[in-house]
Amino acid sequence: MAAQREWFEKDYYAVLGVSKDATDKEITKAYRRLARQYHPDANPGDTAAENKFKDISAAYDVVGDETKRTEYDEVRRMGPMGGPGGAQNFSFDMGGDGLGDILGQMFGRSGGRRGASGAGPQRGKDIATTLTLDFVDAAHGLTTSLHLTADAQCGSCSGSGARPGTSPKTCSSCGGRGSVADNQGMFSFSQPCRLCGGAGSTIEFPCSTCRGSGIERRPREVNVRIPAGVDNGQKIRLKGRGTPGRNGGPAGDLFVECVVTPHPLFAREGLNLLTRVAVSFTEAVLGATISVPTLEGAEVSLKLKPGTQSGSRHRVKSKGIETAKNTGDLIVTVDVAVPTTLSSDERTAVEALHEVLSSPRRKAQS
Repeated sequence: MAAQREWFEKDYYAVLGVSKDATDKEITKAYRRLARQYHPDANPGDTAAENKFKDISAAYDVVGDETKRTEYDEVRRMGPMGGPGGAQNFSFDMGGDGLGDILGQMFGRSGGRRGASGAGPQRGKDIATTLTLDFVDAAHGLTTSLHLTADAQCGSCSGSGARPGTSPKTCSSCGGRGSVADNQGMFSFSQPCRLCGGAGSTIEFPCSTCRGSGIERRPREVNVRIPAGVDNGQKIRLKGRGTPGRNGGPAGDLFVECVVTPHPLFAREGLNLLTRVAVSFTEAVLGATISVPTLEGAEVSLKLKPGTQSGSRHRVKSKGIETAKNTGDLIVTVDVAVPTTLSSDERTAVEALHEVLSSPRRKAQS
């Protein structure tokens, strides 16, 4: 278990605005909503929003991971024993796989066994962004570039934190362990090394670009493949494209929310494309073969039966959105156009039709 001091001090559920019994789906939904609201790109220059975003990301990194959430809940449940000055600051030196090892594993400290690092690998933060897509591009898929301003590995020192040409040195105080111990009989008190801050190494000549952190905030370009059929609001996860990890930890992930612009002719229903076509009164009554537009630009023929009703839906197979696994259909809704003006001949013809349709014989047949 790699519990951190912040686990005892911060209520990550409160940070995300969810209950302790929230489902994984509820936690993820809350995180994404807050991440969009407080993302630095949406609040340029707002330090408070940036700090809030960091807190949200830290909270989700723990309670959004099933294993870490279990550990976090257990540590919080222990109450004062887990707080500062409590069990996290000491371990029982009983040897073997005794209580010292158990407490050491639970609280991320060296227990009866020496040599454990006081600062293990830390996973980078997840970041979120949005991508606006044309309706056709979203349907067909494309490869594009995202331009972000986010934490990235320092380009000057390649993430080491040391000035180019130099390297971090093993801490002379803790010997690289990251923690120092004070043995007092059967108890062994340990705490992060003050000289290296628990990193296990020191930087004599810090990099001038990142000031020794190994991370700098800068613009960067990320290539992303948008699969065919992506829908409005759908999120794509790019593993390892978030902020870099620390002490050899993995990078976080990048979540891309797709915003698909409307199309003037088509809408979506799953993988089916929806469109509307106007036909004349005579085409609807007598039946006709009409031309229907497709997303590719070409037209296809659709045969209407006599007596087609306005608002009726007609299916053209396999002319919807095509993905690697499935292909949708084109659903055509027919709108019967009623003329607003008539010539004298047209009016005479319509009146004659009305007389025929209103005749007693016609009514008896119907």
